[in-house]
Amino acid sequence: MTGPLLDALRAPWPWYVAGPLIGMVVPALLLIGNKPFGMSSNLRHVCAAVAPCGLPHFAYDWRKDGAWNMAFAAGVLVGGFLGGVVLASGVPIDLSPRTEAALLALGITDFSGLVPRELFAWSSLATASGFVLVVGGGFLVGFGTAWAGGCTSGHSIAGLADLQLPSLVATLGFFAGGLLGTWVLLPLLLR
Repeated sequence: MTGPLLDALRAPWPWYVAGPLIGMVVPALLLIGNKPFGMSSNLRHVCAAVAPCGLPHFAYDWRKDGAWNMAFAAGVLVGGFLGGVVLASGVPIDLSPRTEAALLALGITDFSGLVPRELFAWSSLATASGFVLVVGGGFLVGFGTAWAGGCTSGHSIAGLADLQLPSLVATLGFFAGGLLGTWVLLPLLLR
């Protein structure tokens, strides 16, 4: 399927369009009733909805407290599917030559999808480095969001917009962890 609208949706959006759209999220949430923004609290809401086993942590009205966040998470999943599968252009991601050279030096050669298949495939999960990257990384992300009291979207977009000091500290931690992972851990794991 092609057409001008699909072609526009498949093309990368410039910063001056995507940035303001992301920036308008917080004012829009304030206008519709000061809704919380973030993804990490959804696991608690889902647990409270599907397994109300009497644990005090899950004993709350998830419909009142979590319906907005769960609708937001569902929208992220649907949007990710639409963007990654339905609107997929088949054109490789436009990487800078320096990034391609750095990834080639780490043994990553397939740039045809949204993520490198050498790292994100079921077969790579059976390797030690793949297991550490996927399972260990997933555990650390879950632990980090619980410890920081929120995720990157909640702290870095909504928390910073509210001028919350804990969100600034968490955001600095996210960036420091990302730099450490990219420049130290990833090269060690892929050798």
